[in-house]
Amino acid sequence: MNEPGEKYFSNLSDRERAIFEGGISMGALFHQFTGTPVSLETADGLESAISESIKLQPAIMDVEVHIDREMIRKTAGEFGYVSLTGDMLSVRLTVEHGSERITVRMEYLEELRYPLMYIED
Repeated sequence: MNEPGEKYFSNLSDRERAIFEGGISMGALFHQFTGTPVSLETADGLESAISESIKLQPAIMDVEVHIDREMIRKTAGEFGYVSLTGDMLSVRLTVEHGSERITVRMEYLEELRYPLMYIED
């Protein structure tokens, strides 16, 4: 299948293109949704909204989003909500392009004290 704009990626292998699409999608997810107000009551809905919106991106086959409820419980203020931060997110994207299928992850790594995005496989 010849996708629109495919000529701009003709210098990439299928794996490189899958990694590119996964990276773009993960970056969009992070920068679009961090700062979103979230509570214990809205966490399920926010996970679903993040997942469904990222699935619209090219080559994204599956999205798993988990928001750490314990962090919400511990940090929710008087009004019962907090702003979503990277350390609350655990995300797995399945990305497929051509013959390649990869998994892109984002998770908070305590040893780095950072929500790292990386290619899982």
